[in-house]
Amino acid sequence: MKWKDASFRSPRWIENIPQTTLYKPAGIPAWSMELVELSLVELEAVRLADLEGLTQEEAAGRMGISRRSFWKDLTMARKKIAYALSNGCAIQIIGGNIRLNRDGEDSPGPREGSEDRG
Repeated sequence: MKWKDASFRSPRWIENIPQTTLYKPAGIPAWSMELVELSLVELEAVRLADLEGLTQEEAAGRMGISRRSFWKDLTMARKKIAYALSNGCAIQIIGGNIRLNRDGEDSPGPREGSEDRG
């Protein structure tokens, strides 16, 4: 399945880069399955919302983006994950326009109401 990516994306702050970047169903050779690419930005959105339980506003602040941009990243990530799990696809974690923020504090960046094309 082809996923629509934004043509312009401002950098998003993430807190870490995972050591494992490929997940696939057990017992099926990777070459025989579809690969779904999940960006580090999308993974960070899911981590903040679903694992840490942050609100949209809190998570957007940590990533240095508007709530609207955060919601778009989160929605796309959830669609990709649901598609991969439902269809037996491998998930590959790939790069993205990121900056590392290891302290977990709000990151400098646009806030709601500011110009944000992401």
